[in-house]
Amino acid sequence: MITCPEGLGGRDPESLVEEAVRGGADVVQLRDKNADDRTLLRQAKSLLSLTRRLGVPLIVNDRVAVAKEAQADGVHLGQEDGSLDHARSVLGEEALIGRSTHSPEQAMQAAREGFDYIGIGPVYPTPTKAGRQAVGLDLVRFAAQSLTLPFVAIGGIDETNLGRVLEAGAERVAVVRAVMARKDPREAAARLRAIIKEHLIKEPR
Repeated sequence: MITCPEGLGGRDPESLVEEAVRGGADVVQLRDKNADDRTLLRQAKSLLSLTRRLGVPLIVNDRVAVAKEAQADGVHLGQEDGSLDHARSVLGEEALIGRSTHSPEQAMQAAREGFDYIGIGPVYPTPTKAGRQAVGLDLVRFAAQSLTLPFVAIGGIDETNLGRVLEAGAERVAVVRAVMARKDPREAAARLRAIIKEHLIKEPR
């Protein structure tokens, strides 16, 4: 799951993350495009103490320096957020480093460069990626058929369309509002995880 200020609704992010993880979220990404580095670092350190205790990785969005100083488990880079070589030189070989991709060409390039995983999306329109056109399920199908590295489908995914995303070939999804904006994040995460588990049992890959 991805933390995002827009989905908090004034609630405490740590309690939301804890509930989501206890419901089945197995990776947490800290995303706050508007926070300065000092604020984001404070958030990362606070969340890291929680994710370490719960046994799940914490990935920082965009900010390699913040990920390094916080000792997070990795960083997720957009198309304009720097190179894999730079992030690897700062964070080391054990860090998880991902890249957002929005086309077959970008996905293939990220695979050639050696990213640990890629994000595919936004699959559906989403306010967290305002102004970016949705890529639809075709890119998910392309990634499932053409790539060997792990990929995560993201963007506007929730209970109503998760099945279609899985049928297109995704095994992993990232969500914001589908968990964070729900009254009960633990239950929301558990429902999404149950849908994924049921699909993978029916169609093992």
